[in-house]
Amino acid sequence: MRTWFITGASRGLGQAFTEAALAEGDRVVAVSRTIEPREDDRVLAFRLDVTDRDAVHAAVDRAVAHFGRLDVVVNNAGYLAMGMVEEFTEEEARAQLDVNFFGPLWVTQAVLPHLRGQGGGHLVQISSIGALGGFPLTGLYSASKFALEGMSEALAAEAAGFGVKTTIVEPGGYWTDLYLSGLRATTPHPDYADLRAELEKQFSAGSKDSMPELAARGVLELVRSDDPPLRLLLGDMVYDLAVDTTNRKLATWAEWEHVSRAAEQAVPPPAGYGVAVE
Repeated sequence: MRTWFITGASRGLGQAFTEAALAEGDRVVAVSRTIEPREDDRVLAFRLDVTDRDAVHAAVDRAVAHFGRLDVVVNNAGYLAMGMVEEFTEEEARAQLDVNFFGPLWVTQAVLPHLRGQGGGHLVQISSIGALGGFPLTGLYSASKFALEGMSEALAAEAAGFGVKTTIVEPGGYWTDLYLSGLRATTPHPDYADLRAELEKQFSAGSKDSMPELAARGVLELVRSDDPPLRLLLGDMVYDLAVDTTNRKLATWAEWEHVSRAAEQAVPPPAGYGVAVE
C-alpha cells in the first residue's frame, strides 16, 4: 500500500489521480485550497495554499504523522493565466509563478527530508504541453512550467543517490476546468486584437481533449515502474508536438552549427583572471 501526497486534488487531474490511487487500494493525502476535509484510515484531505511555504511544511509533517510515510508526491496544483506577454501586470506575472513554480518548489523542499530519511519515494511533477514551447497567450504559463522543469531536472540528479525518483509529466489536453474556474486573463491590449481573433478561430476549430481518467492510468503505470523515466508525455497531441518541436530544434542547431562552434575556443586564463582586486 503506497501513500500519495497530491496537491490540487479537489478537481481535474488531481481528483482523477486521487480516485485512481484509492481504487488501487492505496492511501492518499489530498490537499487543495477548496477541498472538503476528510480523515480516515485511507484518506487525509485538508485545505492548503501551496504558495504558503510555512503551511506547506506543516501540511507535509501532518501527512507523515498521520500515515507514517510518503511514497508518491504529485505536484499538480496550478492554473492558467492567459494573455500576451506585454499585457501582464507585475502582480499577475508573480501570481502565475507563485502557484505553478514556487508552490511545487515548496512542496518538494518539504517532502525531501522525509523521502531521504525513508530511503526512497517518487516525485511526480505535473508540467504541461506548454513546457514544450512558448505559444501566444500562454507565455507566462509556459515560463512557469519551464521553470518547474529546469528545477526538476536538477532535483532528479541531486535526489537520485537517496533512492528518490523524479518524473516530469507533460500532459496534453484533458477535460478539466483549467479553461473555466482555473483560468485567469489579462486586460486585452487593442494592438493584439487581430492576433487574438486568429487564435480564437484556431481554438474554435475543435478540441481533441481526453478524460482525466486516462491521464491517471498513465500516472499509475508510471509509479508502478521500478525504472521510471525523467519525462513522460501523456497524449497523442503532446507526443507529436514534442517530436516535431525537437526535430525543428535539431534542424536549426545544425543550420547554425558553424556559428555555434566558432563562438568557443579554449585559451589560457587571461593575466590576473580570478585574482581579487584590492
